[in-house]
Parts: sequence; C-alpha cells; structure tokens
Amino acid sequence: MYTLKKSLGQHFLKDEQIINKIIDALKENSFKNLLEVGPGAGALTKKILALSEINFKAVELDEEKVQYLHKTFPQLANKIIHESFLDIEKPFAEPFTVIGNFPYNISTQILFKILDWKDDVPCVIGMFQKEVAERAASKEGSKVYGVLSVLIQAYYDVEYLFDVSNESFNPPPKVQSGVIRLTRRKTPLAFKSDRSFWVLVKTAFNQRRKTMRNAVKSLFTAEELQDEIFLKRAEALSLEQFAALTFRMS
Repeated sequence: MYTLKKSLGQHFLKDEQIINKIIDALKENSFKNLLEVGPGAGALTKKILALSEINFKAVELDEEKVQYLHKTFPQLANKIIHESFLDIEKPFAEPFTVIGNFPYNISTQILFKILDWKDDVPCVIGMFQKEVAERAASKEGSKVYGVLSVLIQAYYDVEYLFDVSNESFNPPPKVQSGVIRLTRRKTPLAFKSDRSFWVLVKTAFNQRRKTMRNAVKSLFTAEELQDEIFLKRAEALSLEQFAALTFRMS
C-alpha cells in the first residue's frame, strides 16, 4: 500500500459521491488534453481513465505514490510526470484542462502557476482549502476579496461549485474544502498590459487598510489622485475599475 505524508499536504479523497460530482463537473466542458495534479492514490484518476478519447497526464511529486499508481493502473505507463507541479514545463503543446485535489500547502501557488499558462488552459476544476476557494471566487466588498480574487478573475470566470466535508478525506484535514471551476473569460478584460494590471492590484492590496490614494500614490500623478475613486479602499473596487485605472497610470 502507501503511507500519507503530512509534509506534502496529503489528504486523499475517499467519498465516491464527491469524486463523481467532480468528474461530472469536468465533463460539462469539452476537452482533449487533461492534466491531473496530485493524483495521490488515484481516486479521481480511476474515473478519468474510464473517459474515452482523451490525452491524459498526471503530475505527482511523491515517489511512493508514483510507484503505487503505476502498479495499480498499468495504463498510466509514460503518463506520470514525477515532479512538483510548480516546477514542470508545460505538459502539452495544445490547450489542456487541469483537474486535481490540489495539495493545500501550495494551492495559491498552483493558481498563480496556472495564470502563467492562461492562454493554454481554458478550464480548471479543483479542490482547494475552502478559504482559498472562497478567495478565488469572491467579489468586491467581501472581506476575503484580494490579490488572488482579482488576478484570477481578470482571466477566468470562477464558480464556487460545492463544499466538501473534511470527513470525505483520509486522513480528515483540519480545514473545510471547496471545489471551484475556472473557465476562461469569453470577453477579455481591457487593461493597458498584464504587467501594469498586476502591479496596480498588488500595490493596492499591499496596504489594503489605506485608501487607494495612499496605497497607490507612487503609480499615479498628483492630478489623477484627486479623482474620487482614490478615496475608496482596494477591496471596494471591481475588476473593471482596476482595469480602467491601468490606462491612467503614470
């Protein structure tokens, strides 16, 4: 069998009902190439391998799990990338969907890595710590709305699909979980450049208790800063407002 490694944030999904709900959500979008992140003991992998006519790869860091997967699912020969997801090269030359019960200790970094590949990843379905899932999906005015929310939603429509109880895992994590779906936006957000947008958003939320006028004063002329929008705090601004401000940056 296999052992569970706390250092890798391993909590394996065992609830068949939840597994089926995730696979059903996956099948709502058409795809040819699929990457599973952190297959672990293969709860999702088993269902994925039953899908027809897809090009499938899985990325798994843990040597023991790689051996277990190869032994349990011989059809995974040459389909497992034995590395950390954060270190891999793009796994397909063509667009691909990403699915996973993502390791909670690197879940935010996983979302930012996906943003690096945003032009090639039209859809992501993933299990995250509930707090991270809620942050990714939250709108302006929410206490958890922040850098992650704005940068993800600039490129993807985010749906919070459902909660998952900690009893659905072995071992049960101390935190609750949630499944979200990211779908590439049909209408791109208009901003001056990726870089200007990222700099503005990160600077604004870096001092989220301050008004925008104080938080981002280094990025705008004194004249621009007189606009009333700068009296608001970052968490009150919509994606569209952040995007529009990029064209006024000095």
